Amino acid sequence: MQGKLAGYDVATSGLGQNGWGAGYLGEYGMLSALIFEIVATFLFVVTILGVTQPGAPSHMAGLAIGLMLVVIHIVGIKVTGVSVNPARSFGPALFAGGQALSQLWLFIAGPLIGGALAGLPFANGALDAELD
Repeated sequence: MQGKLAGYDVATSGLGQNGWGAGYLGEYGMLSALIFEIVATFLFVVTILGVTQPGAPSHMAGLAIGLMLVVIHIVGIKVTGVSVNPARSFGPALFAGGQALSQLWLFIAGPLIGGALAGLPFANGALDAELD
């Protein structure tokens, strides 16, 4: 190591990629990871759609969305690293490769399912804001 500056090693530390199973944070299983990603994304998207719809108090939208994201991270950081966004998972998995890349499917499928489920109550008007 002489003459070489010690620095960041992707193989050792990773790039903040999401994952599950042995060797990853809380070592939760695949089913737990999938359920968490679906539920967390559902809650996040319901929050976003709820506070940004016509008739909602939009002046507090940023605070509500930010607080929901904080809560989701506090609850789930040990479960999967918290994706709730396939684009956020894709980049780190692509560069880290290996296990992160092989598990990427869950971090695409989970948020897509959660987001679609969150849109249903808004599509049928069940969560529409009351207009005065």
